[in-house]
Amino acid sequence: MAQRHHGRVYSGPSASARLGDNGSHARRTAQEAVVTLDPHHSTRNAPVWIAEAGGHHAVLAFSGTLDSHALQVLEELLMDPRLREPTHWTLEMSGLENIDLASAFALMRAVTRAPEPVSLTVRGARPAVHRVLRHAGLDTVVTYAE
Repeated sequence: MAQRHHGRVYSGPSASARLGDNGSHARRTAQEAVVTLDPHHSTRNAPVWIAEAGGHHAVLAFSGTLDSHALQVLEELLMDPRLREPTHWTLEMSGLENIDLASAFALMRAVTRAPEPVSLTVRGARPAVHRVLRHAGLDTVVTYAE
C-alpha cells in the first residue's frame, strides 16, 4: 500500500510499518522504501525539486547530497512533464554539498537525450560538485555561473 509523506510516495509491503500511522518515522534508504516524487507537487524535502518552470525556462534547485539513494528521485524529476517545454534549464546548486557520478551522468543523459535541444546553466556549484560534473562530461553542454 502506498502512502504519502511530505510530497513523496512510499510504497512496498511494509510502508505502513515504516511510516507509522501518521508518517512521522519515515526512513529513506533504498532497501526500505521506494521513494518517488508526486508529479504534481515539488517538495523542498527532496534533494532536487523544480523551483520554477514556465515558457522556455526551468529552474531545478538542489540541496544536501545527491547520491545513489536519491538517484531515482532525480531521474523521475528529470522526466517531469513541466520540463518538456523549457529549452533552457538553470541548475541552482548553491545548496548542493555533494553529488555522485551516477547522478551527474543522469543529468548528462537528460540533456543529451532530450527531444529538443536543452541548454544548461549551472549556478553556484561548489568546487567538489563542479569536479564531479566535469568528470561526467557536463562541461561539454553546460555554462557555469557564479
